[in-house]
Amino acid sequence: MNAIKDSVHDWVTLTPVAADLLDTPTVQRLRHIKQLSTVRLVYPSASHTRFEHSLGVYHLADEALRHLRVDGDRADHLRAAALLHDVGHGPYGHQTEEIIERRTGRHHDEIQGLIGGTEVAETLREHDLSPERVADLVRGEGELGQLISGELDVDRMDYLVRDAHHTGVPYGSIDHGRLVRSLRYRDGELVLAEGNVRTAESLLLARGLMNGIVYRHHVSRIAGSMLERAAERLLDRKNEVDIEQFARMADHDLLVALREHVPELGERIERRNLFKRALWAELADTPAHLVDISHAEERAAERDIAERAGVDETAVIVDVPRRPSMKESNARVLVGGVVQRLEEASGLVGAIRSAQRGGWRLGVFAPASERGAVGDAAVDVLGLPERVRR
Repeated sequence: MNAIKDSVHDWVTLTPVAADLLDTPTVQRLRHIKQLSTVRLVYPSASHTRFEHSLGVYHLADEALRHLRVDGDRADHLRAAALLHDVGHGPYGHQTEEIIERRTGRHHDEIQGLIGGTEVAETLREHDLSPERVADLVRGEGELGQLISGELDVDRMDYLVRDAHHTGVPYGSIDHGRLVRSLRYRDGELVLAEGNVRTAESLLLARGLMNGIVYRHHVSRIAGSMLERAAERLLDRKNEVDIEQFARMADHDLLVALREHVPELGERIERRNLFKRALWAELADTPAHLVDISHAEERAAERDIAERAGVDETAVIVDVPRRPSMKESNARVLVGGVVQRLEEASGLVGAIRSAQRGGWRLGVFAPASERGAVGDAAVDVLGLPERVRR
């Protein structure tokens, strides 16, 4: 068997089907999509790719299967799903995910339409594997699908450790070895074995810390919001690129297209000449209806703020994150022989949830020369309390 040296897991041993899948254009494209999108504008060493991450998820899935004593055909399909789980991502990964979903109705884990009729499907069939079964596992379906997409999946185990390693921060350093060895099935549900409440808490804590310090860093949010607006403007220009072409781009393809067709934002992103925070409002200061604002309403608010501030509409970006959530709190652990959700078994969950709410911010971004006028206009248009005015 072939083996690949990995910066996180050392040597990753490949089965014949894995080695063949790696050589397909669909998987090779992941070499050119950075795992952390615009976070690398904050942490320069965070230049790792979804290709590396996919190898890591494959490795951890293989380890989990061995400890769960799953082998044969079922294991072969799961390993293939682990390697292919990210092929549905567009350029800049999660940063363009909602754009693609709004325009196609397709989520990034719905890969059947992407691999059908390609070398990936052909390779799977050559190894007596079903592309349909693999796609179902990527969506998290069935007992084994929970290993790829669930509260205790190997996807998050790899990206937390890998992202921490490449950003140079310690906050995502979980004991993934113990997590994988502690996995069990109970009545078809993936759970952690007895004595692992603290192990599960470490996963939750790591995600909470990485979310606040790395994933949702304000500079990355500004750059990401600029990228999203620029991509939308590119797609609105019907003759430039269609959504299916867009979805198959790599990072550098999109950056070149934005620089050429949407230079007012594309050149800023390339040179890291980013907008600034004109408004930065806590959850407690944000009316409930704003927290649940739709995409169309965000854009309408941008136009209203620009008009009131007397600036061009393209100089205002409103960014309202989703409500804080913790999927990991639903992870199941065995306590006294009984399966419990982590939030029932742990007193730490409430504190982390409170911290997440405390870190939530509504952002309004604008060029440095216009952020004062934009910030004042945003307070009025959005109906925010005077205390948030800069």
